[in-house]
Amino acid sequence: MHKIAQDVYWTGYVDWDLRLFHGYATPMGSTYNAFVIKDEKPTIIDTVKYYGYEEMLGRVKDVIDPGEIRYIISNHTEMDHSGTIDSLLKLCPRAEVVCSDKGEENLKRHFKKDWPFKVVKDGETLNIGKRDLVFKYMPMVHWPESMATYSVQDRILFPNDAFGQHIASHQRFADEPGVDTTIREAAKYYANIVLPFGQPVTRVLDAIASLPIDIICPSHGLIWRHPADVQSILEQYRQWSGHQTDNRVLIIYDTMWKSTERMAKHLYQTLDKAGIPVKLAHLENTHISDVITDIMFSKVVCFGTPMLNNRMLPTVAGMLMYMKGLKPKGRKFFTFGSYGWSQQGFNEVEQSLTDAGLLQAGPGHYVKFIPDDKDLEQLDNWVPLIENIFSG
Repeated sequence: MHKIAQDVYWTGYVDWDLRLFHGYATPMGSTYNAFVIKDEKPTIIDTVKYYGYEEMLGRVKDVIDPGEIRYIISNHTEMDHSGTIDSLLKLCPRAEVVCSDKGEENLKRHFKKDWPFKVVKDGETLNIGKRDLVFKYMPMVHWPESMATYSVQDRILFPNDAFGQHIASHQRFADEPGVDTTIREAAKYYANIVLPFGQPVTRVLDAIASLPIDIICPSHGLIWRHPADVQSILEQYRQWSGHQTDNRVLIIYDTMWKSTERMAKHLYQTLDKAGIPVKLAHLENTHISDVITDIMFSKVVCFGTPMLNNRMLPTVAGMLMYMKGLKPKGRKFFTFGSYGWSQQGFNEVEQSLTDAGLLQAGPGHYVKFIPDDKDLEQLDNWVPLIENIFSG
């Protein structure tokens, strides 16, 4: 049990062992956050993944007798947040499940049960005694039924998956490990979970802009408790949802016989000498969820692959498929690589990047077998093109 505010408590579950979440590497683990509000009608906001039930229940019992709970708010149907509602309801005979209209539909599909639902509309207020809870629909952030709960008197926003991070910690607040560290993990979370939904995120940010928010309690990770930190993460989301990028280059590649790697490293050295911020990502050693985080901040992406059976390498294909789902719009790209007898497969690489929402900045540079010095020097022609992109 951790006190967040007067009569508001964290009762979630720390998942120390989680290392992969929907294909997203989580070396720091995660938390599934649940919150209890003690009031005339005690309320729990969100629950946890099924295997965290006993730990969550123990924390709830430290705060209140579960039998007294009147409302279980389900801001989002996904099972890491709704997974223990059914078990909890068995201990809460008077409780109603509060959710959006699509939330009711989804929960019935997930659990095959007709619980006592209380469906709330966008903007509706629920009084639980000393507090008024206002519900804000957040469609496609990042599911159609998602919503946020706002406690008016506490000035606390419970936005479920928005503003979260995958961090397992004994600490509960974003400033404890350092806000910069928490924002870095929030950026990775946004890049791998929320990135395709920029327009819906922007609409939600507009909708909550008038709310006085002192604390943000996301469903994963650490809680934003200082007004300056709250404003910082709101501003970051505004930038990320608008696909704003930094003037930097990311070179992503994989290689078979080092030809494509030679091209990637020559390009890196050329850009570095020109004073252009640049980073290398070798897909053999770098997880795709870390690569997509770097893509989110990069204005230009250079993508390199050799041909294997007239197709890109499987690691590159997997990266491109992941990108197509996340749609990092507005970045510019160049492509390069080596081949044996046909360049046809590079058309597929270029088309995949275009399908992912990137814009081709110039013709690709493809070398037969092993690049010589002249082949490598042709990559230098990209420097003024990139400088023009940055200045434009």
